[in-house]
Amino acid sequence: MHELGTHPESGLTKSIWTDADFDAMGWHDVTIHGICVQPGASDDSPLPRLLLDIDYIVRWVHPVPPETHFSLWIAPSTLVFEDVWDVKGDLDFKGMVMSLDIDHLRRSTAEDKYDDPQWHIEGHYFDLKLRATGYRQYLRQAPRLSPRLVLSLGERGGLSFAETAFE
Repeated sequence: MHELGTHPESGLTKSIWTDADFDAMGWHDVTIHGICVQPGASDDSPLPRLLLDIDYIVRWVHPVPPETHFSLWIAPSTLVFEDVWDVKGDLDFKGMVMSLDIDHLRRSTAEDKYDDPQWHIEGHYFDLKLRATGYRQYLRQAPRLSPRLVLSLGERGGLSFAETAFE
């Protein structure tokens, strides 16, 4: 029996992550399925929230011969940035490619009078910068082993911005 929100096969130690875990996380090749802007979480927080419906790659698995391609432990997840402002972005889709795949997610300290860090989501065909107090990421399902970088809508249970983690 394993603890709630863990998944020993994939190496996952918990199903809710925050910006305090930033250095232990990575978003390279993570697919964004949907983007949602919501009003602030409370009257005390009038700034909006930015929610991303993603396929989070928990772990890359090296191929075992005769296999030649990586497989991946992937979990449908909701990434929520709180108190979002100063949003800037670009989309530059080429030809038939219409996919929002993350290359890097970076956090930097702003060089101004505000305390909120700057978040920079660099994609293969998009770029998004925003200021936010932090984030929470909810892994909505236990990770599944996949030969592909992205889960089908059926595998992931459709699109969702649910802020619930699997147990």
